[in-house]
Amino acid sequence: MRSGRRWCGRWLAVLIRDVEVERHGRVDVRVVAGRVAEVGARLGGSGGIDGRGGALLPGLHDHHVHLAALAAEAASVRVGPADVAGPEGLTQALRGGAPGEWVRAVGYHESVAGDLDRAILDRFVADRPVRVQHRSGELWLWNGAALRAAGLDDAGDGRFWRADERLRARTPPTPLDLAGVGRRAAARGITGFTNADPHPAPELRTLLRPLPQRLTILGLDRTAPVKIRLDDLTLPTATDLAARITRARPRPVAVHCVTRVQLFVTLLALDEAGSVSGDRVEHGAVIPTEAVDRLRMLGVTVVTQPHFLVERAAAYEKDVAADDRPHLYRCGTLRAAGVPVAAGTDAPYGTSDPWAVMRAAAGRVGPEGLTPRAALGLFLGAPLAPGGASRTVEPGARADLCLLHVPLREALDDLSANCVRAAFVNGRGISA
Repeated sequence: MRSGRRWCGRWLAVLIRDVEVERHGRVDVRVVAGRVAEVGARLGGSGGIDGRGGALLPGLHDHHVHLAALAAEAASVRVGPADVAGPEGLTQALRGGAPGEWVRAVGYHESVAGDLDRAILDRFVADRPVRVQHRSGELWLWNGAALRAAGLDDAGDGRFWRADERLRARTPPTPLDLAGVGRRAAARGITGFTNADPHPAPELRTLLRPLPQRLTILGLDRTAPVKIRLDDLTLPTATDLAARITRARPRPVAVHCVTRVQLFVTLLALDEAGSVSGDRVEHGAVIPTEAVDRLRMLGVTVVTQPHFLVERAAAYEKDVAADDRPHLYRCGTLRAAGVPVAAGTDAPYGTSDPWAVMRAAAGRVGPEGLTPRAALGLFLGAPLAPGGASRTVEPGARADLCLLHVPLREALDDLSANCVRAAFVNGRGISA
């Protein structure tokens, strides 16, 4: 592909020829100063990128992802249900590498080899420090060698719940493959991320700077929502949560809700504190029918993960109460009721491929299923209005773009990352 770049005054200009743009048909698109300057037939100018009739879309935005953990995944051993089977498979995976070296394992679920603790891990692997992260991302399981190496030999059964900050200082630094994250995302047409860590450190922004994608960081960016993580064991009252929400104002909040009780407490708290534009429910794993109208009335956006129903089907069948299963990861009924809906991969705790998320949303049977076009729209909302109107390729729009090999109709037929040809941020191509 020719670069198609030239300098217009002091601004980089890019001409993308013969692309399909919604509401415009087959046109050329000129980008100047990081924004779409013109959309029209046979725009003047030499050179340019030949789109060959492929669709030119706004770049995909992953509205809920954990970037540092995703970057660390390349230096980790995957031990989830799709990766290993049974105690023997888990043991073999954990014994990779030289004796004495730390092993960082991720994606574990009890369906692999049951509940783990220090004693069980020692039976599997005793000659090197091992730490295993649960698939939820909220629980670490350490063996005795790891506890001794970190000076935590008195830490009981080696199970640490939501203790990342405490543990991080006691372990060797994990190499972060941010360049790899950026390349793989670009190959899937991703031009933006919303990082959804609950307590982001100020240095996170510097840490993530190598990523070429546009970044929104919950809790750090002044205009971004403040992340609030809930769990049933320490669930606040609705009044206490309302007070916390009020302290965050005028900024919106993004409340982690994965159970029915968490959702209802959140709705009561938002009703008491008053909702504002940009308030979000993260995950919305269980949304009973009676909560849908309340979400609509409060104007709350749901940022969900419909792919978990595919990736975690066996575990949900076993672990989720029968009364909750019909209400898991709603999409279609929320949209039909007028509730704004968007999606995030939640990577590395789910796939990092947004096209797989779209396929899961479009492949659902019944009222929760989306059309392929609506599934694509889950990733086309603006970073600070994820469930709002899809971004468009129009003059004045930011030139964060995704160029496909094929027209949109063909891309919607299979919703695969294979259709992506190139990604641009501010009109600059991202190397994939």
